[in-house]
Amino acid sequence: MQLKVLFMSESENHSQAIKEIRDMMERSSRFISLSGLSGIAVGILALLGAAAAYVYLKMGIFDRDYYEAAFSVRGLNLDFITFFLADALTVLVLSIFGAIFFTVRNARKKQLPVWSKPTKLLLLNLFIPLAVGGIFCLILLYHGLIELVAPATLLFYGLALINASKYTFRDIFLLGVVESFLGLLACIFVGYGLLFWALGFGVLHIVYGFIMYFKYESCKTSSPA
Repeated sequence: MQLKVLFMSESENHSQAIKEIRDMMERSSRFISLSGLSGIAVGILALLGAAAAYVYLKMGIFDRDYYEAAFSVRGLNLDFITFFLADALTVLVLSIFGAIFFTVRNARKKQLPVWSKPTKLLLLNLFIPLAVGGIFCLILLYHGLIELVAPATLLFYGLALINASKYTFRDIFLLGVVESFLGLLACIFVGYGLLFWALGFGVLHIVYGFIMYFKYESCKTSSPA
């Protein structure tokens, strides 16, 4: 009986050691300080930005005629472009600051380094598709194809998340897939770009943020799953 208890104890110790080694390897190869609160903050800011655009255009959110008038060459004018660029840049800057704040706070809480090799790899793999997508959107604006800008942002953002997901939580991969799918849908229903943009950058980020928070931050486990 004592031998059996001793064997079980040793087996449990081996299992615990294996788990600790696995956790250590995960921490060294993945950036696991992303905070679900960052996703929630980014989603709220995106919805506020979409709401500002909605008020600016003074249109019914399910009225396709208004969308076609606003997101077409006929509706392209300097005031229109200036407002939407200012709106998008404001949301982007505030989102970056919000993401940095909550991520740093989460890293300190977990006693993990913020700037590490996985962080650099994550940002590099995220930045390349985003940079290409940003240039592509400028080309679309140059050719007057403003109705395709919202779908393009969703597509390239989704691809960027997929590309960077191997260096952080695997949940990011699924978010990227859904964002890309929304981008493809927005390419088909071009008259509803603002609505898809609000769903992709707003609602999806909030849902993802809550899932990440309750999965990794509200409980003791912090290993990517």
